[in-house]
Amino acid sequence: MKLNPNPDTTLDDFKSLISHSIFHLKSEKNSNYTILHRAIIKKYFDAKNVQINYKKHTVDLQIPVGKRKYTGITFECQDLERFLKSCLKKDKKSILFYQEALSHYNIYRAA
Repeated sequence: MKLNPNPDTTLDDFKSLISHSIFHLKSEKNSNYTILHRAIIKKYFDAKNVQINYKKHTVDLQIPVGKRKYTGITFECQDLERFLKSCLKKDKKSILFYQEALSHYNIYRAA
């Protein structure tokens, strides 16, 4: 797959993947999209041990508060799709992550 060098296109494609994953999460009991959702949150917050309770609309995670120190937080998330999209960044490292995820989920853009 040839990756698109345009960061805006990559972000648009990744946002579409998020929308797709939320829609199909409801129809698939053990969706592999949960891994994607946790990875987005881990990346944005530099977190670990991310768990999403889709029925209760909560996110549990541990965020860094110092060198090798983490604290656990839980927050309510009524609109997971909007939240995940708000976690996207446009830096080079993030764009590469999004391109790899698009490739992993076999999302191809027609040239």
